[in-house]
Amino acid sequence: MTEPRTFTLTQLKHLLAENDDQLVGNYISQHLAIARRIELSAVEQQFRQGPLKMPEMRMLIVKKGWVEPIINLTSHHLEAGELIFLAPNGIVQLDNAAADVRGMGLSMSDDLFSLAIGNHIPKAFDGHLREFHFHLEPHELAFLDHIHYLLYMNMSDKDHSPQVTLHLLSTFLWYVDYLWSRHEEANRLSQTREQRLFADFIQLVNKDAVCEHQIDYYASRLCLSARYMSTLIKKVSGHAAKDWIDDALVTHAKIALKHSNKSVAQISEELNFPNPSFFSKFFRRMTSMTPGEYRGRA
Repeated sequence: MTEPRTFTLTQLKHLLAENDDQLVGNYISQHLAIARRIELSAVEQQFRQGPLKMPEMRMLIVKKGWVEPIINLTSHHLEAGELIFLAPNGIVQLDNAAADVRGMGLSMSDDLFSLAIGNHIPKAFDGHLREFHFHLEPHELAFLDHIHYLLYMNMSDKDHSPQVTLHLLSTFLWYVDYLWSRHEEANRLSQTREQRLFADFIQLVNKDAVCEHQIDYYASRLCLSARYMSTLIKKVSGHAAKDWIDDALVTHAKIALKHSNKSVAQISEELNFPNPSFFSKFFRRMTSMTPGEYRGRA
């Protein structure tokens, strides 16, 4: 089994310190990273060696080229102008990238996030999303770039103000939340009622599939009959509702098998299966492998 290696901000700083040029334009401490210039050559070897677990939240804005990361077992294709957010303890691999890809990044520990935000947490960062990404318009990118630059300049001053740092971080986070909310609302407005119900169904599945495996639960939450919901999901997506539930469930199982040392019995219990044998039969039906075979696969 390939265990994900933890990759902290401190480790990133030590890695970049091996080449003094890589630290130019970047501020990195135990709790905060403000990367004005991210180049593939500095971190490619780390990502190519296998999955990395990121303890802190990470945000990356692609400024040139493209990159294809695998985040929590899901592949993404990110072009210049896209922002991607990764919640704490996300697992990342690098599948492919343009040789000239460039970006800027912001990362912070949970403690620093709490200090910057206080008790009123933006919805985008309240924990219900493991990752998200969207395209930035030029003026939106320019605005974030400016705040990012002010953060870097403030932290580069040995006598910097902690309060200025916290307020700038708060501004950056709230602006990203504002942009994310607008994109979410625009997506909803452009959808038909059936598409919105499908989106609500998928959101419920992503949140609750670990414990709820039956169609009746989701139909009840959406105030629909199970028969009508099943017909609607099939019509909109081309896939049966149960297929979506099973796909989400097997993804959770794959993550647990590949990226933890939990026993099959423990994973079975956490995923709300009646017993390990039932879980193993389900997993084999979905993947053509037993949980042990999947875990042992390189």
